[in-house]
Amino acid sequence: MANYNTNGDLSQRTAVYAAKRLLKRAQEKMILERFGQKDPQPQNKGKTRTYRRYHSLAALPATAPLAEGVTPTAKKLTHTDVSVTLETYGDLVELTRELKLYHEDPVFKETFNILGEQQAEVVELIRRNALKGGTNVFYANNVSSRATVDSPAKLADLKRVERTFMRNRAQKITRIIKASPNVSTEAIQEAFVLLGHTDCKADLENLPGWIPVANYGDSMKAMPCEVGSIGSFRVMLSSLFTSFETAGASGTTYLSGGEEVSSAAQCDVYPLVALARDAYAIVPLQGHGSTKPVVLQPKPAPGDPMGRKGSASWTADQACLILTQTYIARLEVAASAVPPTGE
Repeated sequence: MANYNTNGDLSQRTAVYAAKRLLKRAQEKMILERFGQKDPQPQNKGKTRTYRRYHSLAALPATAPLAEGVTPTAKKLTHTDVSVTLETYGDLVELTRELKLYHEDPVFKETFNILGEQQAEVVELIRRNALKGGTNVFYANNVSSRATVDSPAKLADLKRVERTFMRNRAQKITRIIKASPNVSTEAIQEAFVLLGHTDCKADLENLPGWIPVANYGDSMKAMPCEVGSIGSFRVMLSSLFTSFETAGASGTTYLSGGEEVSSAAQCDVYPLVALARDAYAIVPLQGHGSTKPVVLQPKPAPGDPMGRKGSASWTADQACLILTQTYIARLEVAASAVPPTGE
């Protein structure tokens, strides 16, 4: 049987004064749209997208002088392919005619807004999951594994990530995708980007050299969710960058299961994802990657000849993949249960 929302399911508020404005929902800002290569998949071209990277000719440049009259040995081009398959995501809410006609709240409009917010978060989570799966991994305080993580991020950890980026010729990000329906970019002051969970904010703010966004100069415009910068990294935090729960070392100093603990428990391990330019690609299906929710008002139709049922739904065809593993790094850290004050 269909799980319809009816007028009786959503209680009226007529026994008390009903505020005209409905309460706002908590919604996280979407940030991963801005740093990836956005490359829509044309319709009718299959579900798989493949990217090819040609390798440098040799580990060392051809610095030896050529012998007169001697042709050097020709080099063979080599390449690596990386592929991703688009998948379809979506959700549905079904509503009855009576809910539309008799309920005091604009339920159809609210449902439309709720589904739009859900769609945006689902797309963000798809991309987050892809980035959390990178193979270039560091651990706080230079321990050897996730299970032994027992420290928040340290400045030395970020320096190790930066050094690895520089050694692999990773470039700082200088342009981001504009927050608009069109695929266009805007310039930013060059930097690497560090993404993580809001639980890590106090620990990052306690690092030597931390600059909060309030202290940015005129040349450095803060981006959505940006909380500050440290060294070569601009830091953006979101509650969607969730931890690997109870995956670290045991103790009482750090959050476990998202909570402070009074007896020894394994700490949560938070991924701080560092990005260089061209680290990953976003692949929506052309015209169907992020469509608006569709509302079907109750009206006569096959299977519902009296028009007593309606619905609201969304679908999105999306994929995300890491293009170059050495241009992205995951620093796994703990989060202090009692946030440090810096005093």
